[in-house]
Amino acid sequence: MSFEPYAARTQEKMSDVLMDPNASGPAIHYYMVRGGSKKRNVTILETGTVGGEYIKTYGHYHIGNLDETYWFSAGDGVVLQQKLVDPADPNVVELFKAVRVKAGDSVYMPPGHGHLMVNVGDVWLVMVDDSPVEGTSDSASMPGHADYEMVKRMRGFAYYVVERDGAPALVKNLHYKEIRTTDFGGMPVVEK
Repeated sequence: MSFEPYAARTQEKMSDVLMDPNASGPAIHYYMVRGGSKKRNVTILETGTVGGEYIKTYGHYHIGNLDETYWFSAGDGVVLQQKLVDPADPNVVELFKAVRVKAGDSVYMPPGHGHLMVNVGDVWLVMVDDSPVEGTSDSASMPGHADYEMVKRMRGFAYYVVERDGAPALVKNLHYKEIRTTDFGGMPVVEK
C-alpha cells in the first residue's frame, strides 16, 4: 500500500459530527493534501453553513505526545481546542477554548488537546500544518496519529460554531456531561 496524499471530507462523513446530522450541505466540506512534517499539510475549507452551523473540520485528538502548529494563509475562522479530563472518556472536558483566526495568524495545538477549524468567512479558509502524516501506515483522510472516535461519540466538540445575525456564535453540545473551564474568545454563547 502506498501513501495517498489527497483526501476530501464528504457531507456523508461529516454528518457524524454536525449539530444537525440530517441537514443538507455541500458534497465536499474540505480538502486535504498531506505532505507530512517535511512538506507540510494543506487543508482548505469550503464556505457556508450546514443547518446553521459553519463548515468545519471533523476534529480529532492526537495519539501520544504529539503537538502541531497551524498557519492560516487565507480566510477567517475559529479554532476550537479542548482537553478531556480522561482521554479514554469524552464526557467531561477539562478545558474548552475558541480562538478567532485570520490570514497571517498561527495557533499552537498542545499535546493532549483535541482541535478543529471552522470557516466563518466568505472565502476559503486555508491552513498549513506541520503534523507528521507520512508513510504507508497513514492515510490523508484518517491519519494514524489522530483519534477521531472520541469526537464521533460525542457528535462533535463541546460547542458548535453557528451563524447568528451574520456573525459566529457558540451553541453548547448537550452530549457532554461537564465542561469545567471555558474561554470563548469573546464569542457569544446562544441557544440552539
